[in-house]
Amino acid sequence: MNYEVREKKGANLRLGLTELGEGQFEITIDGAKVRVDAVKSGRTIYSIIEDGRQYEAIVDEKGRHGFDVLVAGRLFHLEAVDERTQLLAASVHHVAAGKQAVAAEMPGKVVRLCVEPGARVSEGQGVVIIEAMKMENEITSPIDGIVSEIAVTENQTVESGTPLFVVEPEEEQA
Repeated sequence: MNYEVREKKGANLRLGLTELGEGQFEITIDGAKVRVDAVKSGRTIYSIIEDGRQYEAIVDEKGRHGFDVLVAGRLFHLEAVDERTQLLAASVHHVAAGKQAVAAEMPGKVVRLCVEPGARVSEGQGVVIIEAMKMENEITSPIDGIVSEIAVTENQTVESGTPLFVVEPEEEQA
């Protein structure tokens, strides 16, 4: 499977991943090939051996295509999109319409509310910060609009699917 991987504030890479069997993979990064042994050793932890060196990678999914990877003491904020999704995205421009209710994608603890109800926000602006697996995850607004409701409080523990906030387009607020 081929992916386009983008690091936030970084370069785009073409990544190919081919499973060779029994935990062995061939990874192609912008044309350079590497063979690795990879084993999942926890819910989000992977043990990787490349050229006799062992690495531990912790992967924290950030929604449909995004994830954070901590490896060798370095944190990477990545987005990976497979070829099929790229083609669909190129042919269809999805626009969120109307009131948008945002729920937690993972269990965690609300550590900060970035705005108050009534605040004007832009698409992609942080509204709530949730700590999950000792990492802070910024939950952002899916649209430009007004935060009409915040359903959580700081220090509240939330489960996956817990309603967090509602954003309404400005024209619906009038």
